Order: sequence, then structure tokens, then C-alpha cells
Amino acid sequence: MTAGRVRVNGEIVTELGTKVDPSVDVVTLDGRTLSLAEEPVYIAFNKPAGVVTTMSDPQDRVTVATLVPVKEHPGLFPVGRLDYDTTGLLLFTTDGEIAHRLLHPKWKVEKVYRALIDGRAMEAELQRLRDGIALDDGLTAPARVKSLRSSGTTTFVEIAISEGRKRQVRRMFSKIRHPVIELHRVSFGPVPLGDLSRASWRHLSAEEVRALREAVDLTGAEDR
Repeated sequence: MTAGRVRVNGEIVTELGTKVDPSVDVVTLDGRTLSLAEEPVYIAFNKPAGVVTTMSDPQDRVTVATLVPVKEHPGLFPVGRLDYDTTGLLLFTTDGEIAHRLLHPKWKVEKVYRALIDGRAMEAELQRLRDGIALDDGLTAPARVKSLRSSGTTTFVEIAISEGRKRQVRRMFSKIRHPVIELHRVSFGPVPLGDLSRASWRHLSAEEVRALREAVDLTGAEDR
């Protein structure tokens, strides 16, 4: 807003938090009239490696904003983030309430990852993650972890967590001395990545949106 891209009734607005009346005020972004009564947008995106989960970057790195339809859906933002080298499912929405709840530990929405880790992980080591493990910012909630296969020098695992601390999965495996080599998110709550190709996006189905709302106790008459 402070870049002068937003106008209310033809006047440039630069003050954050400016109030408008959707019944009478005309709001434009880059010359495009916005409908303040538009339905919220929900999008699934398959993030590639080497892309930052920000809408702009001072270092001029490739951002997720260049790969999702922000011009068609002003106000679109990512629900949480994935690390620069982490791939997989990233949700976007214009619905601030559902985004807040999806990320809040109160609702314990699981994110499921597939990880290739260094070394052969023993069950006793993985059990430490299931029990909750102490990181520098506190004890983690118990995770669901299972070994999928091992080559002897690496192990392919699946892990589900309901928290969203910075680089949490990577730090958890480093704590048991099995650093992550590759990390890929395959689902967020009830929404799976499925066969969505890398760097592509799709709108969530009505059923997926309903399931997300149910997961964070936002069901109401409009969902029935």
C-alpha cells in the first residue's frame, strides 16, 4: 500500500490500516477495481527448490509471488512457508482467518513431509521424534514418523508435525544426527499435493475448502 498502488475513490492511499466502506467506496489496485465482497481464494502450489516463500525479495531471488496468480487475485498470500530448498505443497489464500487457524498450534493441523536423511536411522532414534525432542526453542510436540526405506547410507522417511517452527523438520533430524538431504511436503491438513506438477498451482475444490474449514472449526451454515 505504501508504494502508492492502492487508490480509494481515486485518491492514492499510503497509510496502512485505512478503513473503507465496501458499500460505497471504490478501491483499485494498479488501476484494477477490486470487489471487496469477492469470495476468498484458496490455491495449492507445488513449490520448487530455489524459490523463497515471500511476495518480494530484496536480494532479487525468485519468489513464490512470480509463480502464483497474484494479479488475478490481489491479496493472495502463502499460508506459512517452506524453506528455500524445500519442495512441495504450499497453500495460498486471501482468507486471513483460516490462514491464522491453520498455522496456530491450537488446532493441530498436520503437515506431512517425505525426507531423505543422511545415514541409516534406527527405530530408537525415530522414537525420540515420536516422543517429542528438545530443540533450542523448546520441546517439540510428538511427531508421527515412519521409515519408508533405507539404502544403508541414507534413509527415506515420512514425518507428520502439527507445529510450524522455523526449519523445524530439518532441526529435528539434525538433533538425532541424521541431517536432511532432501525435504518435500506432501500434504497440509486434509489437502494432498497429489500429482500437481512442480511449479504449478490449482484452485482447491469446494470439498477441500470445506475440509480445511472443518479442520480448524470454521464450519457454519454456509458449509452445509
